[in-house]
Amino acid sequence: MECPHLSSSVCIAPDSAKFPNGSPSSWCCSVCRSNKSPWVCLTCSSVHCGRYVNGHAKKHYEDAQIPLTNHKKSERQEKAQHTVCMDCSSYSTYCYRCDDFVVNDTKLGLVQKVREHLQNLENSAFTADRHRKRKLLENSSLNSKLLKVNGSTTAVCATGLRNLGNTCFMNAILQSLSNIEQFCCYFKELPAVELRNGKTAGRRTYHTRSQGDSNVSLVEEFRKTLCALWQGSQTAFSPESLFYVVWKIMPNFRGYQQQDAHEFMRYLLDHLHLELQGGFNGISRSSILQENSTLSASNKCCINGASTVVTAIFGGILQNEVNCLICGTESRKFDPFLDLSLDIPSQFRNKRSKNQENGPTCSLRDCLRSFTDLEELDETELYMCHKCKKKQKSTKKFWIQKLPKVLCLHLKRFHWTAYLRNKVDTYVEFPLRGLDMKCYLLEPENSGPENCLYDLAAVVVHHGSGVGSGHYTAYATHEGRWFHFNDSTVTLTDEDTVVKAKAYILFYVERQAKAGSDKL
Repeated sequence: MECPHLSSSVCIAPDSAKFPNGSPSSWCCSVCRSNKSPWVCLTCSSVHCGRYVNGHAKKHYEDAQIPLTNHKKSERQEKAQHTVCMDCSSYSTYCYRCDDFVVNDTKLGLVQKVREHLQNLENSAFTADRHRKRKLLENSSLNSKLLKVNGSTTAVCATGLRNLGNTCFMNAILQSLSNIEQFCCYFKELPAVELRNGKTAGRRTYHTRSQGDSNVSLVEEFRKTLCALWQGSQTAFSPESLFYVVWKIMPNFRGYQQQDAHEFMRYLLDHLHLELQGGFNGISRSSILQENSTLSASNKCCINGASTVVTAIFGGILQNEVNCLICGTESRKFDPFLDLSLDIPSQFRNKRSKNQENGPTCSLRDCLRSFTDLEELDETELYMCHKCKKKQKSTKKFWIQKLPKVLCLHLKRFHWTAYLRNKVDTYVEFPLRGLDMKCYLLEPENSGPENCLYDLAAVVVHHGSGVGSGHYTAYATHEGRWFHFNDSTVTLTDEDTVVKAKAYILFYVERQAKAGSDKL
């Protein structure tokens, strides 16, 4: 929006010596010393944390508006100027009096000059830090898998995602998807939204509350977020624009309470799929998909209309086979899927760690077998038999008719009881390489041996006791190394740590023919 308060609020020199030292994205709040979501006041250059942390930036504005009867009018006006601040990570500008993001500038272009100065400070700090890490890496052992900095494990060139207030569920899913190479590359190669004409031409576009739903694009903000990750230009990226679009188009995720990561992933993929089915920025998504030679027609699975990159990569097909136990009538139905939700068999639910002695360890294969085994439906799920013309007892069995390029497996860890939703905290053993899906196929003889083998790409983990509480993190592999993504903190880790995780969502990528032959 066009803010009318810039001329009276932007008072600091663009290269003000009052700015703190170091990288702007890691500046600390002057009140609570938090380095999460720092904002700098464009009146006095003081730094405070955003409203998603402890809200000291907003409190700084509110304190400046308190009228002081013992002061002159001019002093009150000067004190009331602290209305505009800038995000030190994304460089977006916000006016508290307008309660919206700002897209215009002062006549002298001071906002843009401050933005460029902060970017220069960030780049200088990053260059110095990268040089320091490179020297440490060169001096370390060639056999070392981890880079140690100040006694902690630190990843090089990996970018975290800032927590905007219980948004760890979103961060874990975004980091996982960013490490699925074919899916991520498709979005990063999409053309950006055309910049607007007129006074704001050439400037970055920010979504504002005054814009309608038709002016927001999940695909565009998702693309921007993926482009920001793994560039190594900053230690943490703030996905505020993407989160705002999520609020706009996914009402279930409005607010700052903890959400279910699996539910968010499904909503995200479904909405990306729907938006990609139409044209965007004057370019047909289907034409872009057809130009991508690696996503051939044989790999497409249509869900709710035409195929997109979502269904081409995550889409598979299940065959649901139901048999009437009275007359033997068989009914078959084919259902497309983007992920499979697997129950953890009840006989394993008391074993909470890999090394616990009481009973055998549950494996991913046990969960898959439970999903595909023949099951007799209970009295509440009687099948309407067309031959008997009434509801009858029946059996049900799932077969996988077509495997996807990326197999997403969701372990159902949350179950409703009479009054609350409990978590199944059972450890489930899963392979890092060579998950063999051939025995679950409807026609395994029609699939080559390599087409049924999958290697792990990412794992989402829920820490805590309930779906409405706790914390989400993710493990993912990138260029042969495993990383742990915990909001803005990213650390190198090893395979032994990954396999001990209590997985909630697993992302397996179809193995290429040249890979080895390890099997589950």
